[in-house]
Amino acid sequence: MNFSKKGAISFVPDNAGLELALERITHLAIVAHQDDTEIAAYNGIAECFNNKNKWFSSVIVTNGAGSPRTGLYADFSDEEMQEIRAKEQNKAAVVGDYSAQFQLKFSSSEVKETNPDAVIADLIKIIKASKPEVIYLHNLADKHITHVATAVLAVKAIRKLSDEYQPKKVYGCEVWRALDWMQDDEKVVLPVAQYDNVGAALISVFDSQVSGGKRYDLALRGRQLANATFYASHSADDCDAYTYAMDLTPLITNKELNIKEYTLKTIDNFKNDVANNLDTFI
Repeated sequence: MNFSKKGAISFVPDNAGLELALERITHLAIVAHQDDTEIAAYNGIAECFNNKNKWFSSVIVTNGAGSPRTGLYADFSDEEMQEIRAKEQNKAAVVGDYSAQFQLKFSSSEVKETNPDAVIADLIKIIKASKPEVIYLHNLADKHITHVATAVLAVKAIRKLSDEYQPKKVYGCEVWRALDWMQDDEKVVLPVAQYDNVGAALISVFDSQVSGGKRYDLALRGRQLANATFYASHSADDCDAYTYAMDLTPLITNKELNIKEYTLKTIDNFKNDVANNLDTFI
């Protein structure tokens, strides 16, 4: 499979061959950076882990340049960090038993400004070849602008596909902005308690980030546990760990829906809920 950028990576952990790896995919994450998949889409990883009827795969759109670095990695160049992060992502694909791992190697500026059509074209190739049932994206209210750009381009790519290639579900997941503020009847609650040892191992693979100044290993599990505990105030927990997501499926089934307005409606509902609660007592 040929992609737009020289050096783009297609990696099949079990050496089954790319054609078979694509055919068996049922769950697919499309995210901006190395390690975003393991934060946003662990629900899909766990659902497919050691399950020969379901297979998870990941697409990393950017090249990993510009990441924070301290300690062992403080003096590494952007080029060296790109190589390290690409290797770490492939290690995660082995640990998580992914069907395939794709790294498209776009720069952040290309995703945000200069080359979005090429990103869309590459994503269409992967989705058409794999026909996943579930796709995990960044949520559209994420505070990282490259995450938002990647999610919007993925939605645009999916919208260009004919019905036979459309996924059943598309979720916009937590990374750089949690979604606990969403109304309970709007948020998608995704269990992430299964194989917690695998989840811990996956995020720990990214040593350039964890040792390099960002304790994603601790923060991720803390958020997941907090989501489960604080989800319902008047009932006992029925799962130890959750991640939350926006349901982006309506943006696919109804291509006339405005992406911005759909997202802002969710925020308006939060605003109105807070206002109504305050109005009760003011």
